[in-house]
Order: sequence, then C-alpha cells, then structure tokens
Amino acid sequence: MVTASEVLNAALGLETRERAEVAHRLLLSLEPADLDEDVDQAWAEEVRRRLLAIREGRTTLLDWDEALSDIRKSISSPGGT
Repeated sequence: MVTASEVLNAALGLETRERAEVAHRLLLSLEPADLDEDVDQAWAEEVRRRLLAIREGRTTLLDWDEALSDIRKSISSPGGT
C-alpha cells in the first residue's frame, strides 16, 4: 500500500499543470455522491455575471486588506452592520 507521504512526494515532482489536475481530482473525490449539479452551474453563471460586471465597470473592487477591514468593522459594530 502506498502511503500519503509517498503520494504527496510523487505529486510534488509533477509539473504545475499536472499538480493542479491531481489537486482538482482529489478535491472532487471529497464531494458527496449526491452533489447537485445545478449548484455548479449556478456558481459558474454567478462567476460569469460578476466578471462581466467588473469588466464593464459596474462594480467597485476592494483590495483584500480593505475588504477585511470592512468585514471586521461590520462584525464588531452593534447589530453586525
């Protein structure tokens, strides 16, 4: 039987694209068997909608530090808003 360490060491020796494929397939293997395919489609559509809004300038982007600061302020304020 191959150990997890052996698999990891072998995977780390792969090219970047191959490692990404292995990682993707491993993550998919953790999904429940009854995964709703409609959810994946809905998320894909949401990502496309958001990307289009960014490209068309209809949304305001924040860098991570600013977004995290806003989240922390929201959480710490009374009523969470």
